[in-house]
Amino acid sequence: MKYDYLVVGAGLFGAVFAHEMAGIGKKVLVIDKRENVAGNIYTENKLGINVHKYGAHIFHTSDKEVWDYVNRFAEFNNYINSPVAVYKDELYNLPFNMNTFSKMWGVRTPDEAKAIIQKQADEEVARIKKEKGTDEFTPDNLEEQALSLAGRDIYEKLVKGYTEKQWGRDCTQLPSFIIKRLPMRFIYDNNYFNDRYQGIPIGGYTKMVEKLLLMEGDGEVSFASGSIKVETGVDYYDFIKMSGNTPAEPFESVNGDSFDKILFTGMIDEFFGYKLGTLEYRSLRFETQELPEVDNYQGNAVVNYTERDIPYTRIIEHKHFEYGQGKGTIITREYPANWKHGDEPYYPMNDEKNNTLYAQYVELSKEYPGILFGGRLGQYKYYNMDQVIRAALDMASLEK
Repeated sequence: MKYDYLVVGAGLFGAVFAHEMAGIGKKVLVIDKRENVAGNIYTENKLGINVHKYGAHIFHTSDKEVWDYVNRFAEFNNYINSPVAVYKDELYNLPFNMNTFSKMWGVRTPDEAKAIIQKQADEEVARIKKEKGTDEFTPDNLEEQALSLAGRDIYEKLVKGYTEKQWGRDCTQLPSFIIKRLPMRFIYDNNYFNDRYQGIPIGGYTKMVEKLLLMEGDGEVSFASGSIKVETGVDYYDFIKMSGNTPAEPFESVNGDSFDKILFTGMIDEFFGYKLGTLEYRSLRFETQELPEVDNYQGNAVVNYTERDIPYTRIIEHKHFEYGQGKGTIITREYPANWKHGDEPYYPMNDEKNNTLYAQYVELSKEYPGILFGGRLGQYKYYNMDQVIRAALDMASLEK
C-alpha cells in the first residue's frame, strides 16, 4: 500500500504528528517495536490501578493551546504534584518552600528563611574563594554552584545525593550549568509546578494516545479523507528496505508498502548507524511491586530518596495519581542507570561534547529531506510532555 508518511514510534510525538497528518487527508502508517502504543507514557491497568510503566508522568503546561488540544482526547483530573523527600529520618516537602525551610530550621517567616540561606551561601562562596586564592567567584562544578545558591544544609540534604544518583557522578565532577538556579518559594506552597494547567488523564495515558491514533476495531480508522494504521511489535530496521545504514530511496518496506516521507522518533545517531559517533544518555530501571493486601503504602504518589547510599531515587505509588480508594496498591522503585547499547535511553546528556555531536548529525540529516526527526531521541533534547506536543504540532504545521 502507498502511504504519505511512515511514523516510526507510537509515542506522544509520533501520535500527535500522525493525527494531524490524517486530519488533512494523509495516509499514515505508524510502527513501534514495542507491543503497545504510547511510548514511555504507557499505562497499564493492574488491580484497578493505572500503572505508569516507564516512570511517573504528570502533565503540566502553561500553553493553553496544548492544554485544549490534549483535552480533546482525555478528561484530566485535578492532580497536583506535591512530592516529598526523605533524608535519613527526616521528611521534607518539595519544591523548596516555606514548609521545607520551617521543617529544616524551625523558622516561620520568609525573612528568617532567606537570612539563613544567604548566610550559608555567603559562607560557602567565601570558603571556595579562599581555597582557590581568588577574589572572584566562578563555580567550577555543580557542587560549587549549588552551594553558592542554597548553602550547605539544603545542598547536603536535598540536592547532593539525589543529583549524584541521577547522573552517576559526584557533584564535583558535574558541570555547573546543570543547575543554573535552584527554585525556592518563600510561601507555604507544595505545588511542584508553576504551570497554569496540571493533571493526569482519567483512565491513563494509553487511552489518550489510542484516541490520537484513531485506534478502534482493527486499528485502522478513516479520519476525514486520511487514515492511520498502527502496527506494534515491528522493528524499523527489519521493516524498511535499507541502503547501507539509511533507508533506500524511494522509501519502501520489505512488505512492499511505500512512503513519501518518514518521521523517525528513535535515536538519531542509531538511525545513521552511529556514523559520526555515539550520543550519550542516562537510563532508568524500574522495580514494580504489587501489594494486594496494602491499601496505602506511603501516603503520596511521589516520594524522593535523597541519600546517595539508597540506590533508588524515588518510589511511586500509582493509585494516588487518580485518587484510588480500592483494595491493594502498586509501587515502583526508580533506579538511575548508566546507558549502554541495547538499554532504553531516557535522558540525553546535553553537555557540550554531546550537543556538538548532535549538531553534526543535524547537518547530516539535511542530506535526507524526506526524513523528519522528532521527539527527545530524534531531537536529542529533554522534553516535558507539553513540549513534545508543541514540537509535534509545530512540525505538523510545516508539513501542511
